[in-house]
Formats: sequence, C-alpha cells, structure tokens
Amino acid sequence: MRYAIVVEKTENNFSAYVPDLPGCVATGFTIEETEREIREAMGFHLEGLAEDGLPIPQPTSIVEYLEIAASLITCYHCVQLQYASTGVKYRV
Repeated sequence: MRYAIVVEKTENNFSAYVPDLPGCVATGFTIEETEREIREAMGFHLEGLAEDGLPIPQPTSIVEYLEIAASLITCYHCVQLQYASTGVKYRV
C-alpha cells in the first residue's frame, strides 16, 4: 500500500505524520532521518493493528501541490498587516 506522509519543519528538527494512520508520527533531525523513522513507525503501526485484529485503513489521502500567483501572496500580506494593526489576534 502507498500512504501519503506529511513532513513539517519545526524549530529544532522535522516531524512527520500519516493522515490515514491516526497516531502514526515520527521526528528526526534531517528530512532523511524523519522519512526513515516514519517508515519504521508505519510498519509498527500496521503490525499493531493486525495483531489486535483491527482493520488496516486503506490509503485515501490525496497529495497535490498547487501554484499560487504572487499577487495572492501580496494580498495575504496586506490582510495580515491590516489585522495586525487593529490588534485582532488571528491564526492561519
């Protein structure tokens, strides 16, 4: 089976998770280490599900990268500055 993984840069390292396998996570100091760790974590996760007699989830996540126009980035910064100047807190 082929599962999508998400790798994110954190302050001190990288972290990864598998959207189709809730609770399956890993970290590493490099992307390569993180990919090795998440691959191992996936194996343990799937093995544990099988040992417990639970169904193995089918991969359903779709991974795509989207291009956005530079003008959209500029608009985002305008909105961000507008909210920042009003003192309104927001999360993106």
